[in-house]
Amino acid sequence: MTRILHRQIHAEFPTAVGGKGIEIVDAEGRRYIDASGGAAVSCLGHGHPEVIAALHAQLDRLAFAHTSFFTSEVAERLADRLVEDAPAGLSHVYFTSGGSESIETALKMARQYFVETGQPQRRHVIARRQSYHGNTLGALATGGNEWRRAPFRPLLIETHHIDPCFAYRLQEPGESDEDYAARAAQALEDKILELGPETVAAFVAETVVGATMGAVPPVADYFKRIRAICDRHGVLLILDEVMCGMGRTGTLHACTQEGIAPDLMAIAKGLGGGYQPIGAVLLARRIFDAFAHGSGFFQHGHTYTGHPMACAAGLAVQEVIRGERLMDNVAAMGARLARRLGERFGNHPQVGDIRGRGLFLGVELVADRATKAPFDPALKLHARVKREAMARGLMVYPMGGTVDGVQGDHVLLAPPFIVDGAAVEAIVERLGDAVDAAIAGLPAKAA
Repeated sequence: MTRILHRQIHAEFPTAVGGKGIEIVDAEGRRYIDASGGAAVSCLGHGHPEVIAALHAQLDRLAFAHTSFFTSEVAERLADRLVEDAPAGLSHVYFTSGGSESIETALKMARQYFVETGQPQRRHVIARRQSYHGNTLGALATGGNEWRRAPFRPLLIETHHIDPCFAYRLQEPGESDEDYAARAAQALEDKILELGPETVAAFVAETVVGATMGAVPPVADYFKRIRAICDRHGVLLILDEVMCGMGRTGTLHACTQEGIAPDLMAIAKGLGGGYQPIGAVLLARRIFDAFAHGSGFFQHGHTYTGHPMACAAGLAVQEVIRGERLMDNVAAMGARLARRLGERFGNHPQVGDIRGRGLFLGVELVADRATKAPFDPALKLHARVKREAMARGLMVYPMGGTVDGVQGDHVLLAPPFIVDGAAVEAIVERLGDAVDAAIAGLPAKAA
């Protein structure tokens, strides 16, 4: 009997006892290709010797010092690296212990910025339906996934949501990418005008939507339009790159491919590659200056902010990514994985869309390819795919509720940046078999 309150109480989980490269090993000796990086976390895979050595060295020097008394050399070095590599205008870093905490921090930064600059009436936060920004209450309130929000709705702060930029589901027949991008972005301006521009503090969006929709990228100049709308109305743009950032889409920051920079950016997951819990918020100079020239502090803090061991992991991971030129491999292997998925699933009657960027790809499963009709949610097809994949030694990240938080199934792939061609072939072969087996196991009338 386990004393752990597991995510699924009645599930029986194998016990992980080791990991090397792109594989995890369980207590029975079975090996699993980690084709999802856990949850898009393990960007360097498992057991990377340089990261382990950096953690040993930091532990020998200093494990912990509270940031109300000290800074640390390793935290300062990591901050320097992050700012050096950041999009233009982002000048400072606030460390956290993970993605939800980064979003909470960014929301509080946005609110304090407007208090400091004499605009306390700016209180509204706008985000997008079918977004995921974390599971703490502020992050959950900001996220637009109704299944996750529903049980906790009485506890959530008021937020506002517009449709996402989701071409497969929301682009109209015959509508060009440019026209769709303009229409999708206009929804933000319409909502700002509805609420009153002087009352809106921030717009929050995942640059490439991850867990809830399955690696959905924006189209055309959507984010340039979003940036212009925020600037026109004095609204802060918060980009959530917790899952899609830190190299996952082929550039260190996904927004680089959009030609924009946010005012606040939340990062985590690939920042530390799973070797330690760490996240961060990168903030624009004007936000830092508002705090520095106003109250002189940021009214926020957690015990493990800037934890030296976590920062050591983050710095080591970023040095490996740069030193081994892993962005080149993400681009090359991402293209190969996308091509092989297309070859395996492109004509599959139950695959409606294959999408994503870099090593961040999604496969959407449908009951009817022509109409895009999803499977009955009661079938829990995504859970069946996960079980079949694990039985074949493959870890993928399937989710339900792709369409509206209730209906729809997709499989998210986010393998480590060190993946090679042979592993890509194995991932696609095992996933293809798992999807086919999961569908074959459905009741006859469903399949």
